[in-house]
Amino acid sequence: MASLFVIRGRDQGKRFQLEDPVHTVGRTQSSSIRLHDTEVSRAHAELIRKGESYILRDLGSSNGTFVNGQQASEHELVSGDQLQFGRSLVLFTGNHEESWENIDEQVDIIARGGSNDESHIVAALSHSGGSDWLLPDEGSSSSPWIARARSNLQIMYRTALAISHTMDIDQLLARIMEMIFEWVDADRGCIMLKDVETDKLVPKVRRHRRGVRIEEKITISKTILDYVVQHNEGVLTSNARDDERWDPAQSIVKLGVREAICVPMQGRYNVVGVIYIDTSITPQRMLMGEGQSDQFTEEHLRLMIAIAHQAALAVEDTSYYKALVQAERLAAVGQTIASLSHHIKNILQGVRGGSYLIELGLGDYEKMVRDHASDASPAGEAPPASQADPKSASAVETIRKGWGIVERNQERISSLVMDMLTFSKERTPEPVPSDLNALTSEVAELLQVRAQEADVKLTLELDTALPTLMFDPEAMHRAIMNVLGNAIDACEDTADGRVVVRSSYLAHDNLARVVIQDNGPGIAPDDLEVIFNVFVSRKGGHGTGLGLPVTRKILEEHGGQILADSQVGQGSQFTLELPTKVQPSEAPHVPAPGHTDHAAQAPPEANAEP
Repeated sequence: MASLFVIRGRDQGKRFQLEDPVHTVGRTQSSSIRLHDTEVSRAHAELIRKGESYILRDLGSSNGTFVNGQQASEHELVSGDQLQFGRSLVLFTGNHEESWENIDEQVDIIARGGSNDESHIVAALSHSGGSDWLLPDEGSSSSPWIARARSNLQIMYRTALAISHTMDIDQLLARIMEMIFEWVDADRGCIMLKDVETDKLVPKVRRHRRGVRIEEKITISKTILDYVVQHNEGVLTSNARDDERWDPAQSIVKLGVREAICVPMQGRYNVVGVIYIDTSITPQRMLMGEGQSDQFTEEHLRLMIAIAHQAALAVEDTSYYKALVQAERLAAVGQTIASLSHHIKNILQGVRGGSYLIELGLGDYEKMVRDHASDASPAGEAPPASQADPKSASAVETIRKGWGIVERNQERISSLVMDMLTFSKERTPEPVPSDLNALTSEVAELLQVRAQEADVKLTLELDTALPTLMFDPEAMHRAIMNVLGNAIDACEDTADGRVVVRSSYLAHDNLARVVIQDNGPGIAPDDLEVIFNVFVSRKGGHGTGLGLPVTRKILEEHGGQILADSQVGQGSQFTLELPTKVQPSEAPHVPAPGHTDHAAQAPPEANAEP
């Protein structure tokens, strides 16, 4: 059966079996192939069965559909094609046409000593001796060309062995770098791989020739890296000053690079990284004309390109294997978290029952003290507080303070458990006619006390033109609660802290938005790229690292998205976008579970505090 296997992206490791005549690719719940990728359109592409294969057709997506690195509006797929939707890379596997039925009848193994067995073993060779013929023969009169060919073939053979002996990318790259330094007289070297999220080159392995301190930093010319990546060509430069490709003001000349080889790690369809080696000389010695003899040749360049290609194939294969392992691990972790969260949730129900009894007990004690003091006071006079036993009153006050701490942490545990359950389980939203303004107002009302304790001004600016929409109120309640809670926490140490919550309706785009803006310290650009990753938190011991990933998951389950924008020192803005499915006016409104509906009846005025 044909299938799609996600090898890069948020759904990495997931496999979609292609059974129906038509499959749609998109990020909404209605898509048969649903990708949790904000750069994938709601209706991105479709696959239409044609015989034993499928036709891929783009549906006017915003970012296009790519097959084997080339943009395509329509393409007939063959097994092994790599499809790119947004940031997600997917491998297509077609039906296996070969039939293996009754293959044992097509192969006949003759028993030892049989009448037809006339074979005789005349030579045997161990695996370790398989490459001996590649070694140079001192007594041979072969030409230099044959000697070089043998040497290069031995290099490729050893490269293939190194690649086949490990599934760890770091070990693989380190071994390849070691072998390169055995074959090429280079001063410095580095292997860089492309980050799948940012497309930036990230150093993975570096090396210096013997005699150079390993602590010395390698400074690589961005001029060369840009040229190799943009042109997808390996480059060799023997004299940077005289090479017309490099401007005298560019980094390769300034760094004193005399010779350099940089080659792309070209995989089956894409460049996954680069391998760079060079020989260096100080700018002063370069200007004096020293060190002009060449160590690198075009033969070295061709050899490096071949090595880089083998390394790229190994990196791709290892990535596919890791995707499968990761999918299995995530499935196991998800089941464990869901089961554990369910048990903790049951325990919390018992804790809440005990909490209720403790609250009743404290209330009965206070009532008893008031009644006793009232009986002991003259008529018409208020009972003095000192009538109660001072020791008892002090003990009860200590209990109440401690119990307040327990209650707050109980709420944190409950919130964490709900986030864990939401994130670990695939959940289909249950949309009902709901009022987004009312829901937002109710969340703000719940968090008003928290904002007052943090000395943060919380303001609502709700668009009264927002119609009744179809969405899951319980899930959206949690999504808005997570983001608004983060905004309040961010302003806790900010003088004149302010959080503004706005709603808006974009009828022409069929979008409803809830924008939560704060004037906190802001988020650094590097942190902004990872805040939606699981267990990434910038709140120290106060954060779980689940709030924003859960919010994104909820929005994506609704076919929407969450966008983040932040400036350090100025604050942050989070936009929750929800595709609108307007409910007819006669449909009844359903408020968020467990909350009153007063906000729906009278939406707060602009700039009014909740």
